[in-house]
Amino acid sequence: MYEKMDKDFVLNTYARNYVNFKQGINATLYDDKGKDYIDFTSGIGVVSVGHGNARMANAICEQARNLIHTSNLYLIEPQAKLAKKIVQLSGFDMAVFFANSGAEANEGAIKIARKYGERKFKNKKYKIITLENSFHGRTITTVKATGQKSFHKSDFSPYPDGFSFDKNIKTIYDSIDDETIAVMIELVQGEGGVWPIDKKEVQDLAKYLKERGLLLIVDEVQTGVYRSGEFLATNLYEIEPDIITLAKGLAGGVPIGAVLTKHKDIFEPGDHGSTFGGNFLSTRAGLEVLDILESYKNSGLLDETFLYFEENLTDICSKYPNIFNKQVGLGLMRGLRCKDAQVLSDAIKACFDEGLLVLKAGQNTLRVLPPLTISKDEIKEGFKRMKNAFDKIS
Repeated sequence: MYEKMDKDFVLNTYARNYVNFKQGINATLYDDKGKDYIDFTSGIGVVSVGHGNARMANAICEQARNLIHTSNLYLIEPQAKLAKKIVQLSGFDMAVFFANSGAEANEGAIKIARKYGERKFKNKKYKIITLENSFHGRTITTVKATGQKSFHKSDFSPYPDGFSFDKNIKTIYDSIDDETIAVMIELVQGEGGVWPIDKKEVQDLAKYLKERGLLLIVDEVQTGVYRSGEFLATNLYEIEPDIITLAKGLAGGVPIGAVLTKHKDIFEPGDHGSTFGGNFLSTRAGLEVLDILESYKNSGLLDETFLYFEENLTDICSKYPNIFNKQVGLGLMRGLRCKDAQVLSDAIKACFDEGLLVLKAGQNTLRVLPPLTISKDEIKEGFKRMKNAFDKIS
């Protein structure tokens, strides 16, 4: 019934699996028939503190009983508190703008860079360089910033100009010209195939840009909020960007996006805005998520989870050399590089049939993004199901 309803009334933009989930407990989901699934996707890196988290649910309910939304025309107490918390955890002297998604956060970052290029230089600088295989969003501008030609369909053209993409960090230097204002990168490319960028190359690029007064934008929509092991992958790479974007796991499933910048005076009232961005509900959820994850990190449990998950993933990779070439990624943003696209498709389907949710990244990578609070028992059961799936296709 609901499958037909979906097909009749919802725009056909997703290749769905028609499973109807009714309940979730941490990293385990239950469908309307009572079947359980171990969730190694966390809603594509969103459900950072797990499904049905009692603390988060209580915080959201308490906030909803009082205020959900008043608009940014007035002070929003949890927004101010969340901005302060994010800045403190980042370790940088920055200010924050709140939006509703990663794409919106990246739009904000682009606007900051463009205005900086207009105001800080005699001759306007506006061009932004990204990397091949990058992904920065689905709006017209962030699609153009995405370094995958498959996203640049003529159906949606013309696209905004001022964007180009390079094969890797080493080739960016030759692409910088008198009109370039910024380079925007993901430290680990998620949608593009779970590709971590070399730390030294990133540090060298950051230094080069700083010396020339150009901006480094780091898209942490997927890597941020402890997904890499630190609050920011930026912290792990030991760099200080000019602009950082966050979204996905920041509010555990409540829509949110955030732009952090050290250029705190670049915007003025009227330059940017959002009706819903940073409202009472999303920022109260964000505060609870960060409180949970900061405690989880400080207790050592997060690092233990990372190690146990990696051990299991390494074991899987070594046991199925006929399916996988290698393991990639860091923290709980991991991938298994498949032999080819067909093998990847078969592997994802086999996992689903066994009651394990996994993701595709790029052309040939099986991606896993479990909730950060996933238990050892759930990890153990998930990899048991993964082995059953791969036994059937090997």
